[in-house]
Amino acid sequence: MVAGVATDEESDRALVQRAQAGDLRAFDLLVIKYQNRLLSVISKFIKDSDEAQDVAQEAFIKAFKALDSFRGESAFYTWLYRIATNTAKNHLVARSRRAPSLDWDIDDAVLYDESDRLHEVDTPEANLAREELKLAIDAAVNDLPDELRTAFYLREFDGLSYEDIAAIMDCPIGTVRSRIFRGRETIDLNVAAQLSGESALQRDKE
Repeated sequence: MVAGVATDEESDRALVQRAQAGDLRAFDLLVIKYQNRLLSVISKFIKDSDEAQDVAQEAFIKAFKALDSFRGESAFYTWLYRIATNTAKNHLVARSRRAPSLDWDIDDAVLYDESDRLHEVDTPEANLAREELKLAIDAAVNDLPDELRTAFYLREFDGLSYEDIAAIMDCPIGTVRSRIFRGRETIDLNVAAQLSGESALQRDKE
C-alpha cells in the first residue's frame, strides 16, 4: 500500500465509524458505493427490477439499523452482502417463492472443457449444443440444496474467498470447502445426466 493512501477496507471502516457516531452522510456514501453491487446480487434471486430495488433498499435499512453491531471482524461489504442475501431469501420465503432460475452466461460457467470446444465453431448444431449445456448447468446449479448452491455461487460466480464465504454463511472454512466440493461434484453428475437424457436423481432411484 502506498504510504498515506487508505485501502478500500480501511476507507469503509472509517465511514462506518463515522456513521456509527451519527454521521448520516457517511452511511449515504457507503450506500452510493455499494448500491449497484448489492442490486446485482439481489437480482440473482429476484428478477423483477422494481422488486429487486425495493429489497435492496430494505437491505440497506436493515444494515443501517444493525450498524452498531458491526465490529469490523470481516470486511464491511462481506457483512452487507450477507444482510442482502438473507433479505432477498426472506423476501421470497414470505411470498412462498423459491429463488428463480439464475440466468448465468455460459462463458462464466467455466466448469466443463466441452464449453470451450463448443465456442470454437459457430454452426446451428454448435449453437444448439451451447444452449443445451447452458440450460443443463443452470438447472443443475438451481437443483442444489440451498447451502451448497449459496457456497458454490459465492465462490464460482462472485469470486469470494473461502474466508469471506465462511463469514457470510456463518460456518467454518472447512465446511465451505466441503459444500463447494459437493456442489461441483453434484453439478458435474447432473449435467452429464441431463445431457444424456436422464437426471442423476432418477438414476439414484433405479
